[in-house]
Amino acid sequence: MKDKLLTAIALVMATGLASAETTVESCNRTVSFDAPPERAVSNDVNLTEMMLVLGLADRMVGYTGISGWKTLDEEMRAGVEALPELSAKYPSKEVIMGADADFFFAGWNYGMKVGGEVTPETLAPFGVKVYELTESCTHIMDKPKASMDDMYADLLNLGKIFDIEDRAKALVNGYKAELEAFTSELETGEPLRVFVYDSGEDTPFTAGLYAMPTAMIEAAGGTNIMSGFEKSWGTVTWEEVVEQNPEVIVIVNYGNVTAAEKRAFMMNNPAFADLDAIKNDRFVTLEYVEATPGPRNIKAIKTLAKAFWAK
Repeated sequence: MKDKLLTAIALVMATGLASAETTVESCNRTVSFDAPPERAVSNDVNLTEMMLVLGLADRMVGYTGISGWKTLDEEMRAGVEALPELSAKYPSKEVIMGADADFFFAGWNYGMKVGGEVTPETLAPFGVKVYELTESCTHIMDKPKASMDDMYADLLNLGKIFDIEDRAKALVNGYKAELEAFTSELETGEPLRVFVYDSGEDTPFTAGLYAMPTAMIEAAGGTNIMSGFEKSWGTVTWEEVVEQNPEVIVIVNYGNVTAAEKRAFMMNNPAFADLDAIKNDRFVTLEYVEATPGPRNIKAIKTLAKAFWAK
């Protein structure tokens, strides 16, 4: 009788432990958590802001990959004031280990490189779980084109990982309602041809089919002229841009070359003189944190739509 009782207790305890485990899909992996992370590190400004908007600063030991390329606005500076930047650019494995981290929120080309030093596989032996930015999964697997659901999925998965699901669901539902209310009243015409100019003079670095700007441009009533470019972010040729004749150019503002300098380069280059966007001087600027998956995407869609359809 005693043995049966002990067996029953063991089964109840095992069931309880199993039910406490949380699993999420991260690209092509299933990641399990026995408990919410307590010493998280995020990479890049947009991923860090996802953590902040969910109220997770107290679960973080730092962030990486911001000051080497970007600047923080007042809102972000206030959010990370108590946190150290562990690395100005991509972190090394030693940086993450040195922070005694138990969780790394990053993405492919957002803090990790395929075959690089810092990956889910290289961090696993040190007890560091990794959740990958959904937009970036295209670097290691097939996925549908970018959609707002990519950003929503990341917030909801972070909610599960940190056991704040109600908070994450409320946030995402709020974003969805805000976007629906805006787009339902938006008066548009034939979708405008839009080119995203991130950087580069010899060859342009731009957003392709799997990058968040494609989803935002479509929500605002446009079409990304590089949606046939089956990558997220990458380099194309100016000949391809000229051939597609964009009506609007979206400049991503960050780094050493300002948005004004990027606009001047295009406006003053004779090769672009016949583009509709140049003839009509139709430019709109998005900050890097708005153009990459994160909490500011809804505001960015409104910015694009007003630029596209202002009368």
